[in-house]
Amino acid sequence: MRAKLSYAITAAVLVVYFVLVGSRGVMLIQSGTVLTVTFGVAVLILPVIGLWFLWKNTQFVRRANALAAQLDAEGGLPVDELKRTPGGRIDRDSADEVFARRKAETEEAPDDWRSWFRLAVAYHDARDTPRARKAMQRAIALHDGGTIEA
Repeated sequence: MRAKLSYAITAAVLVVYFVLVGSRGVMLIQSGTVLTVTFGVAVLILPVIGLWFLWKNTQFVRRANALAAQLDAEGGLPVDELKRTPGGRIDRDSADEVFARRKAETEEAPDDWRSWFRLAVAYHDARDTPRARKAMQRAIALHDGGTIEA
């Protein structure tokens, strides 16, 4: 729940920021000189890119959460079996061991979105966020029956 609240607050702040930046871009365009119109258009591009990124990220999170809910209903969510240091950090050797099992599971069933979901969790636990995201994108694509984005 805390993560959802943090995400919502961050998204709201970004939207306010995009509105403020966009209004400055409109003001520059309304000035009417070649230079201010050029800058105004350039400034308006930033909120458009930001809103697109926010939208794509929100869609990704919603789809990943839907997969997690389905996997939970099936009783297939990965159990947190990782050893932790006294400070609460995940033990690297433990994460590597779980990752090796998840990778082997995915290699045995490369078309099963469930194995890709669990591999994404293992990547995340191993602090490899880019690969965790790619694995989750693959799980989403396999679940939805669509093509996998490269």
